[in-house]
Amino acid sequence: MSGTERIKKVCVIGASGKLGQYMVRHALERGYEVVGVCRERSVPKLAAFEGRMEIVPGPTNDPEVIRRAVAGCDGVLTVLVPWGVQQYSSGTAQAVLDHARPGARLVFSCGWHISRDGQDRYSRLFRAGVGIASRLGKLVRAIEIEDQVEACRRIFASDTRWTVVRGSSLEEGESQGLPVWSRHVGDPVLASDLTRRVDFALFMVEALVDDALVQEAPAIVGRLAPSALAHAPTAHGEPR
Repeated sequence: MSGTERIKKVCVIGASGKLGQYMVRHALERGYEVVGVCRERSVPKLAAFEGRMEIVPGPTNDPEVIRRAVAGCDGVLTVLVPWGVQQYSSGTAQAVLDHARPGARLVFSCGWHISRDGQDRYSRLFRAGVGIASRLGKLVRAIEIEDQVEACRRIFASDTRWTVVRGSSLEEGESQGLPVWSRHVGDPVLASDLTRRVDFALFMVEALVDDALVQEAPAIVGRLAPSALAHAPTAHGEPR
């Protein structure tokens, strides 16, 4: 059975955000049955999809909310958001790992700052930016980047059919097609550090049916980014 044949019903966790809404749209366009999870106050953001998807309102780090939402789903697309100082990312990831059905495809989103094997190469500017964001976020109790790292540690340690998609800087705009990817940040193909948000979502949805991405943590960049065009042999599907 192909990956495409296995996927009939998909849960999008964090469906009301910009990335989540693009994933909902891509999934519906593929004919999938879609369940979305978002905080109750964010449900109106999904009004454009009324009648086309099921919505389960509630915190995404609530195990009971996730248990209900992922029931019967063949794939789960999760936006790992480092909100607040309440272990939101790790709580969300753990709930998905605990309650998704055995064999389901689990695809998570995060940034380039996550490293699976320690072989990623970051510029001093990038490291400084992550450090500043982490300290400021913790100071105002707005974000908890370290918890996103913990969430991914748990995912990497699991024996589920996971993929962690590590996104570059994002911009809005028309789709440029499926992004280019590499196993490690620092690869010249990723140097442009820019991807259309709609295409980040496209890569997430495509990962559901790409078995070559099972237990991979691809770092992506826009397909038409200068660095991607300059390193055409490393186009998607040919990891470095």
